[in-house]
Amino acid sequence: ESGMWQDALRVCKEYVPHKLQQLQDEYDREMTSNSTSGLEAMIQQAREWESSGEYARAVECYMKVTPKLTSDLTVMEKCWMKAAEISIKFLGNERAQAVVENVAPKMGEHRKFSQAAELYLTVDLIKEAIDMFIVGEEWNKAKKVAKELEPRLEQYVDERYKNQLKDQGKADVLANVDVVGALDMYVEKGEWEKCLETAAKQNTKVLHKYAALYATHLIKNGDSRQALDVYVRYGAPPFQQNFNIYKRIFSDIINSRDLNRPEAYKIWADLRDVMFDLCENMSKSSDANSPPHQEFESMLLIAHYYANRSAAMAQKSLDSIAAKLSVSLLRHTDVIPADKAFFEAGMMARALGWENMAFVFLNRYLDISEAIEEGSLDMLDHSDFQDTDIPFEIPLPEKAHLTSQQHEEVKEWVLAVSMDQKVEQILPRDERNCYEASLLAPDTGVKSLPCVITGYPVLRNQMDFKTPGHVANKDDWNKFLMATKVSHSTELQDVLKFVGAWCGATPNPSYSFQ
Repeated sequence: ESGMWQDALRVCKEYVPHKLQQLQDEYDREMTSNSTSGLEAMIQQAREWESSGEYARAVECYMKVTPKLTSDLTVMEKCWMKAAEISIKFLGNERAQAVVENVAPKMGEHRKFSQAAELYLTVDLIKEAIDMFIVGEEWNKAKKVAKELEPRLEQYVDERYKNQLKDQGKADVLANVDVVGALDMYVEKGEWEKCLETAAKQNTKVLHKYAALYATHLIKNGDSRQALDVYVRYGAPPFQQNFNIYKRIFSDIINSRDLNRPEAYKIWADLRDVMFDLCENMSKSSDANSPPHQEFESMLLIAHYYANRSAAMAQKSLDSIAAKLSVSLLRHTDVIPADKAFFEAGMMARALGWENMAFVFLNRYLDISEAIEEGSLDMLDHSDFQDTDIPFEIPLPEKAHLTSQQHEEVKEWVLAVSMDQKVEQILPRDERNCYEASLLAPDTGVKSLPCVITGYPVLRNQMDFKTPGHVANKDDWNKFLMATKVSHSTELQDVLKFVGAWCGATPNPSYSFQ
C-alpha cells in the first residue's frame, strides 16, 4: 500500500504538480491512522523527498513523526533533529530558524537541553540558546556562549544563576558569586552563625552590618546576653548606627535580676570588655570626647564595678571591697535601676555590720519602691543625701526589681531597726567632714578620683597608674593583689589584667599571676 502511494505521489508531482499538496495531505492522514506502518512509511517518504531534493517536503514529513505515530522517543528525536539538519543545510536562514524554533523546544521538553541549545546556536538564536543551557543548568556553557557571542548577556546569565541558587536555597554556592545575596539568604533562613562566618571573610563593614542585624534580632527575642556575645566575638566598632544596640544591651543586662553573685562574673566582664573596646575605638574616631563617648565611658566604669564586685564576692577577704563597690554604684543611679542599687548596697552594708549605712540605704529602697507603685518620684525626701554625689534626678524604674518576699524582709528589718532606735539614720563621714563615699567634698569643692578597685574616693596613699586619671587606694590595691595571689582566682586575675589594659602599667610590675 505504501508503495502504491509513493508511485501516486511521484506521478502527481510529474504531471499535476498543483495537486501534489492535496494528495500528500491525504497520504499523511492515511499513514497517521495506521501508526506502525504509518511511522515507517512517513520516514520512508521523508527520505525519498530528501533524495529527490524536495527538502521542504522532507522536513515536513520528519516533523510529522509525533506521539500520534510512535511512542518511541528516540525515533521522534532523530526525526526532528534530521528535519532541523536539512533545513539548516538547504532551506535558508529564515526557514531554518522557523524549524529550529519548532524543534528545539520539543527537544527541551524531552530534557535534551544541550542539543536544543546547539540547534539555536546554528541559526544565531543566541539568547534562546543561553536560556536552554540555563534550563538544563549548563551554567558554564551558558556563560561561555554569552562571553564569546553576546557579552551583553553575561550579566543576565549571572543574575539567573544567582536567582536559581536563591530559589534552591544554596547559600553556600551562592556565596562564591554573590556574597550579599548569600548573606541575605542565611538571614532569611535564620542561619546566623553561617551568615557571620561568611561575612567575617569580607570586610569590617559587611561583617558589622550583619552582626548588627543578628544582635537586633536577639534583643527583640529577649536575648541580650547572646547579643553581647556577638560583640565579644567580633569587637564593637564605633559606628553611630550601632550606638542604640550597645545601649540596649547594657540596659538589659543592668536590669537583669540574677547578676548580684560571683557566678555572674563572666557576663559583667564581657559587658566591661565590649564597652572598653568600644571606648578605645571611639577615642580614635571622629566621636572622640563627644557626649556619646562620655556616656559609654560611664557605662564602662559601671560594668567594671559590677565585674569587680562579682570577683570579690567569691573571696571572704574581699567582702568589704564588694560592699564598697555596691556603695560606689549608687552615684550611678541615674543609669542603673535605683531600687536594685539601694537594695544591694543596703544588704551588703548590713551583712558587714555597717548598720547606719544599711538603714539609710534600705529606707531609701522602700521609698523608691513606693514611688514605683505610685508612678512618681515627686514625694521622695532627699534630706539623707544632701551634700553627697548620689543623684536626686533619676529615672523611675518601670517595674520593681525585687520579689515580694525580698521586699517584705527589707520592710521588716527597717521597721525593727526604727523601733529599736539604736541605729542612727546618718551616713558615715570621713576627715573631709562629708559622706565617705562621695567623690566631691562640698565644703572645699575638691573632687577626688575614684579608686579603680572600690570606686571610693582616694584621699591618701594614692597610687597612680600610667594613664592619667586612674588611681587606686594603696591599701585596697594590696588587699586585692594578696587575695589574687592566695586564691589563684581566675576572675581576680582577669580583673587585674583588665586594669592593666585600661589604666596602663601598674606601679608594681614585679607582681605576676602565673
